Amino acid sequence: MRPARLVILRHRGAASDAPTLAIVGKGVTFDSGGLSLKPTDGMLTMKCDMAGAATMLGALRAIALLKLKVNVLGLCGLVENMTGPAAMKLGDVLHARNGKTIEVHNTDAEGRLVLADALIWACKHESPASIVDLATLTGGVVTALGSTFAGLFCEDDALRGRLEQAMATSGERWWRLPMDQEYRDMMKSPVADILNSNPNRKAHPIQGAAFLSYFVEPKVPWAHIDIAGVHA
Repeated sequence: MRPARLVILRHRGAASDAPTLAIVGKGVTFDSGGLSLKPTDGMLTMKCDMAGAATMLGALRAIALLKLKVNVLGLCGLVENMTGPAAMKLGDVLHARNGKTIEVHNTDAEGRLVLADALIWACKHESPASIVDLATLTGGVVTALGSTFAGLFCEDDALRGRLEQAMATSGERWWRLPMDQEYRDMMKSPVADILNSNPNRKAHPIQGAAFLSYFVEPKVPWAHIDIAGVHA
């Protein structure tokens, strides 16, 4: 298994004191499911589980080629999710760099752990004006929206408005899904701060977004886009 890496890219097209947009991508280069092993058919396409990171790289390349006068930070966590002596175990409690503890209930919910690390890093070290993350995060969003719309989670009206303008310009499509406090409460653990996956599987794409919300500073406008159904 290859070691994990955090890739950091910067486009400095504006003044140093101008606002910075952070784009965070999930980069699981192969996802076996870990000890929560995927079935063969479900594993065949898992070299594509880095599509969020690939989307971030594509966006940064386009921004650079167009010489846009904006400041953009690109982050992606690159990992493989494999079995082996170093694999996570169900019941493990992980300590995130922002102090949150996470009980592992499903090793196949690994992408959100990778994103959490990058989101914390962005908030702590970069103070971005806003964050957009992209990830092939859940099969549940494919069940809900198929391959027509991505799932959008964004509680900030201004950021959501800018994303809607981008959608109209680009032709990409997403559908806003809710993320109330009840969903965040679903992620609480009796032995840690939160679970990485609630075993009841209710509202599974919203679970993923609710989990990530624990790793973004409340003052930072943030959007999560689950592209599991539309990345191909």
